[in-house]
Amino acid sequence: MSQLIKVRPTKIELVKLKRKLTLAQRVQKIVKDRLSILTMEFLQTARDTIEAKKNLVDSFSSAYKALSIASGYHGYIALEKELIASETDLRITASSRNIAGVRIPSFEITGKEKEKPIRRYNLSDTSSWVDHTTQLYKRCLKHTVELAELQRSLELLGMEINRTKRITNALEHMIIPSLEVTINYLNMKFEERDREEKARLKRVKVLLAQ
Repeated sequence: MSQLIKVRPTKIELVKLKRKLTLAQRVQKIVKDRLSILTMEFLQTARDTIEAKKNLVDSFSSAYKALSIASGYHGYIALEKELIASETDLRITASSRNIAGVRIPSFEITGKEKEKPIRRYNLSDTSSWVDHTTQLYKRCLKHTVELAELQRSLELLGMEINRTKRITNALEHMIIPSLEVTINYLNMKFEERDREEKARLKRVKVLLAQ
């Protein structure tokens, strides 16, 4: 049940309460629109996350098969030496973008990892499976970074949706009803005063007439 707001029963307070009610109703509309945007973005991010997980699993499956073939062709020790020789620096830059007031992270692979790979191993002693395996694991890395970005975005959007829902519920079930109840109470109070004043004036007129 909505509670009355403790205010002085004056016309000025009534005007202030009406302004607050108008403002609260406007804020409620804005918050509801924002909640709709956040919910749509959350659902799209959830679909993208499912697709990214599928791509990551498929990429790791392909990369593992290629690694198994390459290791069978060259042997584990020789293959390990060749892969160590072809290592490159990994750099991931983090930035952010704004979605309905929520700062969503954005990760990007930069540096030498993004450039054309430099082969440091002996081409005459290695097969194309080494290059193929390297490219597949780079694809795994790309999907891993993409999935990390989506999962963090999903978490932040979910937190903001819960926070926005709490604000909407507070406006809808507490603030606006309390303002409306208080305004109605003051209106009835003033109407009662007006009736009493009219009745008093009538009695005064009767007394003056007598």
